[in-house]
Amino acid sequence: METRTALVTGAAQGLGQEFAVALAGRGYRVAGLDLVPQRETADRILDYVELVADVTDEAQIGGALERVLEQFGTLHVLVNNAGADPEADVEDITPEEWRRVMRVNLEAPFLMARAVLPYLKAAGRGRIVNIASAAVPTAPPTRVAYTASKAGLIGLTRALASALGPYDITVNAIAPGMVRTRTAERTGGAVGSGGGFEHVRAHQAVPGTQEPCDLVSTLLYVVDEGSGFLTGQTLDVAGGSACW
Repeated sequence: METRTALVTGAAQGLGQEFAVALAGRGYRVAGLDLVPQRETADRILDYVELVADVTDEAQIGGALERVLEQFGTLHVLVNNAGADPEADVEDITPEEWRRVMRVNLEAPFLMARAVLPYLKAAGRGRIVNIASAAVPTAPPTRVAYTASKAGLIGLTRALASALGPYDITVNAIAPGMVRTRTAERTGGAVGSGGGFEHVRAHQAVPGTQEPCDLVSTLLYVVDEGSGFLTGQTLDVAGGSACW
């Protein structure tokens, strides 16, 4: 079977890095896109294309895709993982910050999906996976912009699934809970005004703190060749978290 190619955004660390490594381990050729160099990710993957670009900039996205095609010749999978997750009380969210979150979490996946569409069509099939969030149903009070953007991403997922299904391209979302990454811990996820990891654990059916590796098997299932009838869905992988 043809070796497939995947592009993962936000691949420098955390979930994106684990997704890129997992796809490579499954035999995919992998390109990673992030605002910063991805040296640690590249060290873990033998044949890796490192793309430094802004997912909110159409010109930079186009240049990055040209490099992917030059290196691999085709593309089959897009994982929209890059995201922004500021924590703030609603009175403290500025319009500028709101727009930034919407651009990174909602507009960028649209721009990426539109940009890769010609390549997925040319390949004859494709998988687009959007990383949403269990924050949509739990609605943490200090992540209003983030929750709204991820709710929009779930809607975008369903709309794209309808639009792209005729081309044998599936579009699904994975909704993690609070995942222990270096970014989450650095920005206050370990404590946070809402209680952070401790609070989330108390509201899960499954005990423990979610790690990036807990999402890998779900991603591999969604992008698998045998998952062609799974589309327009949001898979909640959050330990059975209850309402906030």
